Amino acid sequence: MQTFDMIVIGSGPAGQRAAIQAAKSGKHVALIERAEVVGGTSVNTGTIPSKTMREAVLHLSGYNYQDIYGSNYRVKDKITMADLAFRVQHVIKTEIDVTQGQLSRNNIEVLFGTASFVDPNTLRVTNSRGAVDYQAAKIVIATGTKPASSAKVPIDGRRIINSDQVLQMQEIPKTLIVVGGGVIGVEYTCMFCILGVRVILVEKRPRLLEFADAEIVEALSYHLRDRRVTLRLNEGVSSVEAAADGSIVANLESNKKLSGDALLYSVGRQGNVDELNLPAAGIEADSRGRIAVDENFVTTVPHIYAVGDVIGFPSLASVSMEQGRIAAATACGIVAHSNPATYPFGIYTIPEISFIGKTEEQLTDEDVPYEVGVAYYREIARGQIRGDTTGRLKIIFHRETREILGVHIIGEGASELVHIGQAVLTLKGKIDYFVDTVFNYPTLAECYKAAAFNGINKLARF
Repeated sequence: MQTFDMIVIGSGPAGQRAAIQAAKSGKHVALIERAEVVGGTSVNTGTIPSKTMREAVLHLSGYNYQDIYGSNYRVKDKITMADLAFRVQHVIKTEIDVTQGQLSRNNIEVLFGTASFVDPNTLRVTNSRGAVDYQAAKIVIATGTKPASSAKVPIDGRRIINSDQVLQMQEIPKTLIVVGGGVIGVEYTCMFCILGVRVILVEKRPRLLEFADAEIVEALSYHLRDRRVTLRLNEGVSSVEAAADGSIVANLESNKKLSGDALLYSVGRQGNVDELNLPAAGIEADSRGRIAVDENFVTTVPHIYAVGDVIGFPSLASVSMEQGRIAAATACGIVAHSNPATYPFGIYTIPEISFIGKTEEQLTDEDVPYEVGVAYYREIARGQIRGDTTGRLKIIFHRETREILGVHIIGEGASELVHIGQAVLTLKGKIDYFVDTVFNYPTLAECYKAAAFNGINKLARF
């Protein structure tokens, strides 16, 4: 039986970083991947495809330039799913090649097949050629997630789909029902409404993206409604059926009926643990397939770690990478530092949302005295040049210490722009930093200076 220092299960962002960290620490590492290609859900059906599709939608629809050239401006009049898939497949292939190259350069042995525990130190890898057992002193579970399913929604992969099947659609529907107002549901809602699809978004909670700042979400909701999206909040779906005329009918718990050409079911995701045989390792997963870990990502079994989406929130590729690095470093006896409080969030809606730190709602609940400074893209020269006059940047800071507590942005480039605020927040900087700093002109980074002046001027009134 072949033995390794560490075996990593899953080649997504978390698994890849864990394997590379261990290999760079001088360990003999194997990585098990169930699919025929590396990269996991992130590269093949999740993060990379959806974000690439978003870029294709923005480019072909001419959305970013409609404020300048008019609302009817288009790069391509009749956009098809094939147009979107063409760009996506190109990027996926490149990312797979990059991942394979990184694993190969670090002498990581990739084993293709389905992994299952035989005992806490032994994994069986099953593929078309049979089953082989491998042992390791340390094991990292990074199997990710799959779209959650429901008996109420008969997914057929054609007209009733989950988020992994979007690019398998034969054509762009005229009307789309999206069930689920989380990150995935809202991102796809934005893409399809920009393509001119009439989207009906059904969400059981009172507002979208409850973990994000309320003002920013309110701005996004305004943009969605302005694009003719119907928001059905505080509504649940009781059943879904295909009508005789080919349409899809969603029956709501409130006895309403919604009709569309297709339905996207995106109510959460489930941990990929069904085939792992976790009991053989002495580990349990909860009802959503999530594995409990401590602050070092150690499971209830000391030599087995779990990282990435399979451990739950925040389920961000960037965070998963960091979790994989920290877990592998810890397993190798290396001290690794990271602070979850300074992790940024990027939500690739249209317009984009990104934030770091506390929201106004959280600070209010904690009785923290704060002030807010806001800058608008429309008042920044770069915003006019780019044609984005709807974006805004909000800095939240402590009224007494003036320390930065949070940065919240909506607008194109938000996920890049937030990193300036991240650096200052991480170093416990104050609002005065932005007042005293000169930014290139014209850039969106100037929003930080404008927001800082706006916030400080409010303090001057008292």
